[in-house]
Amino acid sequence: MKSRLLIPLILFVLLVIFLAVGLSRDPHEVPSPLIGKSAPTFELGQLADPQKMFSPESMKGKVWILNVWASWCVACREEHPLLIAFSKTQTLPIIGLDYKDQRPAAMAMLAREGNPYILSAFDGDGHVGIDYGVYGVPETYIIDKAGVIRYKNIGPITPDILREKISPLITELNRS
Repeated sequence: MKSRLLIPLILFVLLVIFLAVGLSRDPHEVPSPLIGKSAPTFELGQLADPQKMFSPESMKGKVWILNVWASWCVACREEHPLLIAFSKTQTLPIIGLDYKDQRPAAMAMLAREGNPYILSAFDGDGHVGIDYGVYGVPETYIIDKAGVIRYKNIGPITPDILREKISPLITELNRS
């Protein structure tokens, strides 16, 4: 009789522990299997000029940001002013990856709200985003001089995230 009650009690305690751990985690910090690995390679036409191609290989030797965005994304518009301000510091290049978007709408948004990117690659069908593990925009990657992903932020970058996580990492990566 006691063992029959003990098993459900143990299962209940384990369930409560798992729920407590899950609820204590920040939902914006989803570990990415790509952190510490080479950024997936691709070659896409640029948003502004489809004849000009972009590949992450061209960024080797630089620390850079890959920001996945779309004109239809409300959260992207939320982080956009912060990206504009950060781009003016010229700390490092920001490359946009326009994800599952319409080229005219994306161009209009950048013309209207400003363009923080040195260029945006156009991923209209979302295939490159899939290779990067994107499941929602915005998502932001910090990529080191060797082309290795060092950080992934899911959701809009906030001033706190920029100050506490991204800026110190950029400083560290630029030193090495």
